[in-house]
Amino acid sequence: MMHRRKRVTPCTRYVVGALFAGLLTIPSAACAGSGKATTDSFTVGLLLPSRLVPRWENSDKPLIEQRVKQLCPRCNVTYANADDDSTAQRQQMIAMITKGARVLILGATDNRAQRSSVQEAHNAGVPVVAYDRLAEGPISGYVSFDGVQVGTLQGQALLKAVHAPAKDATIVMMNGDPTSPNAAWFKRGALSVLRGKVTIGRSYDTPGWSTNNANANMSAAISALGPGRIDGVLAANDAMAAGVISALKSAHVRRLPPVTGQDADLDAVQRIVNGEQIMTVYKSFRAEAEAAAAMAVALGRGEKLHTIATTTTDSPTTHHIPSVLLTPVAVTTANIKQTLIKDGVYTIAQICTPQLRAACAKAGLTP
Repeated sequence: MMHRRKRVTPCTRYVVGALFAGLLTIPSAACAGSGKATTDSFTVGLLLPSRLVPRWENSDKPLIEQRVKQLCPRCNVTYANADDDSTAQRQQMIAMITKGARVLILGATDNRAQRSSVQEAHNAGVPVVAYDRLAEGPISGYVSFDGVQVGTLQGQALLKAVHAPAKDATIVMMNGDPTSPNAAWFKRGALSVLRGKVTIGRSYDTPGWSTNNANANMSAAISALGPGRIDGVLAANDAMAAGVISALKSAHVRRLPPVTGQDADLDAVQRIVNGEQIMTVYKSFRAEAEAAAAMAVALGRGEKLHTIATTTTDSPTTHHIPSVLLTPVAVTTANIKQTLIKDGVYTIAQICTPQLRAACAKAGLTP
């Protein structure tokens, strides 16, 4: 729990639209002068933390690879997934540095555990862009979302949806991995809305953001509080929401309480359509991936980040890290079409399986 005393502090918030406007200028700016963008070639190392959360492999990886190639056609992306193993990720980082990667994009398994690896990269002259999670050490750039706002959106949705009057409602908080500063941000935002307005019957930190761990914790909460005395669940992401809902169903809870989520996983969107989950938080993976790719390419070329970063962030070890902090969006049945479908994350056909056709029609999700 000690990491919570050392929360990173975003200096300002950043609007998604401004990012896209800024990114549009990057290719031309990078190509100005010597024509370096068409002749340079180097390796960008991409390290992501897990396969348990679908977004890393399904969205972040291909989007980052695509954008790096667009910005630097002769650049190469080498990839490694740590499978939630900090020791393995450290070995992957050292291997990439040894093999000549000029810049790294790091989605850390454990922000504190990778501090020495980030320092080794710095000592070797290899800049590191912290991706989604702010690793400790001499980070050169940081791209993520406003984590406090994520938790605030979840708390607001839950407070609005609880069946009992808010002052009489009992909720369970299924927080994220205790090693992640993001989890502390999300929790802080949620509590800013919920504290004093509901009774928090149980609160759990969930190692690995794991569906199975969330399921076990929710089963314990049901045993302690009773299946009919839980009015809502603040689940910090969709993977944990899946475990929560499974536990509620196993306990034969006839009317599922409202459950929140985050990451806009496809199965979570389908649960929202089906009435099993009230919302998810959509973080535009494309915007995040494009900003990280732009930072990596600029750093690989030896350029400063002042034309890309719009704010700075402080970590427990490094101050004034050039940063892009994007704005998250709450997604419910009312705006799936205006958000996820409009942005090309999913098609109606992907969401609306034959079993969900009636629910999709009710939600206005028809071809």
